[in-house]
Amino acid sequence: MTDLFNYTRRETWEVNVGGVPMGGDNPIRVQSMATVLTNDTEGCVAQAKRIIEAGGEYVRFTTQGTREAENLRHINAGLRSQGINTPLVADVHFNPHVAEVAARYAEKVRINPGNYVDPARTFRKLEYTDEEYAAELKKIEDTLLPLLQICREHHTALRIGVNHGSLSDRIMSRYGDTPEGIVESCMEFLRICHREAFDNVVISIKASNTVVMVRSVRLLVHQMDQEDMHYPLHLGVTEAGEGEDGRIKSAVGIGALLADGIGDTVRVSLSEEPECEIPVARHLVDYITARAHHTLIPTSAAKDFDYLRPTRRKTHAVGNIGGCNVPVVVISADGDVSDGEQKPDYIYSGQTVPSSVGKQRYIVDYNVFDGRENTYPIFPHTAMPLIASVKADVKFLVLNYGANLEEYTACLKAHPEVVAVCVSRHVNRLGEQRAFVHELMKAGVDNPVVFAQAYAHSKEEKSDFQIESAADMGALMIDGLTDGLWLLNDGDLPTTDILSTSLGILQAARLRTSKTEYISCPGCGRTLYDLQATIARIKAATKHLKGLKIGIMGCIVNGPGEMADADYGYVGAGRGKISLYRGKECVEKNIPEAEAVEHLLQLIDNDKTPKP
Repeated sequence: MTDLFNYTRRETWEVNVGGVPMGGDNPIRVQSMATVLTNDTEGCVAQAKRIIEAGGEYVRFTTQGTREAENLRHINAGLRSQGINTPLVADVHFNPHVAEVAARYAEKVRINPGNYVDPARTFRKLEYTDEEYAAELKKIEDTLLPLLQICREHHTALRIGVNHGSLSDRIMSRYGDTPEGIVESCMEFLRICHREAFDNVVISIKASNTVVMVRSVRLLVHQMDQEDMHYPLHLGVTEAGEGEDGRIKSAVGIGALLADGIGDTVRVSLSEEPECEIPVARHLVDYITARAHHTLIPTSAAKDFDYLRPTRRKTHAVGNIGGCNVPVVVISADGDVSDGEQKPDYIYSGQTVPSSVGKQRYIVDYNVFDGRENTYPIFPHTAMPLIASVKADVKFLVLNYGANLEEYTACLKAHPEVVAVCVSRHVNRLGEQRAFVHELMKAGVDNPVVFAQAYAHSKEEKSDFQIESAADMGALMIDGLTDGLWLLNDGDLPTTDILSTSLGILQAARLRTSKTEYISCPGCGRTLYDLQATIARIKAATKHLKGLKIGIMGCIVNGPGEMADADYGYVGAGRGKISLYRGKECVEKNIPEAEAVEHLLQLIDNDKTPKP
């Protein structure tokens, strides 16, 4: 049973991956995936060395065919001849025979249950009788058992890697596009491995949607516990994107799970050079695991909270905070703040009451609050007795877990106009902030809660700030506890960067949309065009659009599936050829790459234009 408030690593079985085991008492491993063609031995060896020099502990290669699988032998030999013993992982889709070949030359083989046996996804609703469904399960067994035997003979580990975007039609027919279906897709394969006493298995469940990814992994861990299985987990948010968006999105999803002790190896999927992924993954893992052996946080979960299927905590609205409102963003600043067209909902100006307010809302210290329009007082918990004497329709009260529970719950019940600002200086701030809200829930308090997170980073440490703040907020948002976010930083990080990070975190958790979202794959040897250059072109051409989701996929493997909730998709269909999608529907095929971005823009523009 997961302890929501006290960090401990989930206990798992150890899995041997070459000379670098994972799970058990081993540290959390970090890894990446090569992007060069797997038949390019020299290029693969060179790129693998860059990943390893950056700190990568496993290197994965796509093996879309037998030739690529066979060439792993030469890549492996090239690295070993230089004294490099880092384990190699083969990534297999669609062809079971390729996995059987790769298992002879790689230390681990990844297969995808969604297309390993049943590759012909149609995204149509199909019906299966119980007998037909059982026959499909028998087909899985007949296909998987030869691979398990080869893995056993060659001491090769197996990764059962489910992607949200490639669930089989059979799973979709019975479970729909749900976390339950994602988990069952994994468990069908896992039960065969367990029955055959083949336990050198790692599991992953990935999605570009962080909410789906986190909920599915939580549900998988619960299901495995029910069936007495304790396999280690590989964590990742697939198609996370690049730059700050990719880092924030990855940290929200991966961080939410690591913070609950879940995860034994991490891959941050960025649409950048693969060695750039390693420092991000390493910082995320080190930041979370530093809270081990922390001071106990003594509390229990509210009885109505459902960790596996959380819903938003019910609160009453205070102004535009709580209730059905999207979570607000608070920024500390001396004056006006904006990031392009984006502005914070509230600016905290402390002892300074702005001379000109306009439509911007300001929070000021209670002792200088003079009641002018669009300014609101904030009280430290020591000034709680003064709340009743100040007239305002929205008030803020700074509280932390460990303060006098009876006193502050009574105050909040008596003052429905108060928004709680939850702070924590505990090394496990997630645990304390969770505990604070669970205490409110148990006391029947429904005032909204804004989480304040404090850091100390310079502008050169912007990436660390984004990773840490996104990781700290991940579980709080997935749990449905967040009515607002207030990031503070003691350093020279520009206020606009703090604002864009705040909005990015909320968007990554699907709580608030503030800009176009790009669901882009990290690239691999299957990628059919210059991914990074194409992402830059599409971003530049669509930066004026707001609220769209655009999928940019290097190939068809996860293309239409992983773009499940994207409005439009740009997918590699062949060398120099692109297909365009509206949702999951392919609307243009095999467009020359040089013309594809213009076709995408025309498609978007045509859809925006009202039909006569």
